Amino acid sequence: MKIAQVAPLFERVPPKAYGGTERVISYLTEELVRQGHDVTLFASGDSVTAARLVPVIEQSLRLDLNRQEWLMYHTMMLDEVAAMADEFDVIHFHTDYLHFPLTRRLPVPHVTTLHGRLDLPDLVPLYRHFNQVPLVSISQSQRGPLPWVNWIETVYHGLPPDLYNFHAKPGEYFAFVGRISPEKRVDRAIEIAVHCGVPLKIAAKIDRADQAYFKEHIEKLFQHPLVEYIGEVGEADKRSLLGQARALLFPIDWPEPFGLVLIESFACGTPVVAYRHGSVPEIVEEGVTGLLVSDQEQALLAAQRIGDLDRALCRRTFEQRFTAQHMADNYLKVYRQVIDARMNQ
Repeated sequence: MKIAQVAPLFERVPPKAYGGTERVISYLTEELVRQGHDVTLFASGDSVTAARLVPVIEQSLRLDLNRQEWLMYHTMMLDEVAAMADEFDVIHFHTDYLHFPLTRRLPVPHVTTLHGRLDLPDLVPLYRHFNQVPLVSISQSQRGPLPWVNWIETVYHGLPPDLYNFHAKPGEYFAFVGRISPEKRVDRAIEIAVHCGVPLKIAAKIDRADQAYFKEHIEKLFQHPLVEYIGEVGEADKRSLLGQARALLFPIDWPEPFGLVLIESFACGTPVVAYRHGSVPEIVEEGVTGLLVSDQEQALLAAQRIGDLDRALCRRTFEQRFTAQHMADNYLKVYRQVIDARMNQ
């Protein structure tokens, strides 16, 4: 099958450090190539892939501070996609809703995976206007605010099975991986660790938009002797960080669409303590890959007994549910579905 993958330009594919969407696009692209499909990746020029790469800019936008007009570069990329559309059997967009007007005129089947939150009120008129665009959700929970749009399937993210090694024995610290932002609630993670008397290693980036929040609410918490701020980490450092952790703390306070770090942790055999928000109850199996909580009191108790969970079972569950092959196979079913729908029009 001839497949186009259209990625955002903010991060390279895969990103060197933080960047969940681009990481998933990379895993999907490489697995489709491994299975013998002819894949073209539209992404920044510093991307690394076995597919044919069609770059619009030399490097990802976040790395080039001189390029702030992100919409301009995405517009150029989408025009390139349209010009090459006849070369593909299907086009898979990961660019939120930017390409929706273009899809009305594409001569080939297409599908869009939505990677973000959908509970923003302004999205309702947009999706009512473009209610025919075939969409894929990354969790059932993500669909909640817009249940009436043209959902084709839910496809969970997946990782290459050899990306993370299994660690049978836990280390002596908790891990927090993500962003320093109000919705990720690193303050809750610090409270859990301090209460348990367990060191906490924080691997997280601080976006410019969150600098004020960090200065006002979080920076002083990093001064506790049990807290170690590592900063933004790449894949190799994340493997070690997650694999040697006693548990991943995931005390979020927002409708998480998926939570890629959850399955990264499972792949290492590391269980999680996670709040029941968004997709979390779909991804975390209670008592198997983690413990689910609804408040800090429950979180403090869960963190103290997280060591009772079987790390080998965490890894097996990852292999059964969240590999890149599972993800690619499910997307191939989606591609065939939208191709068949176009042929029957």
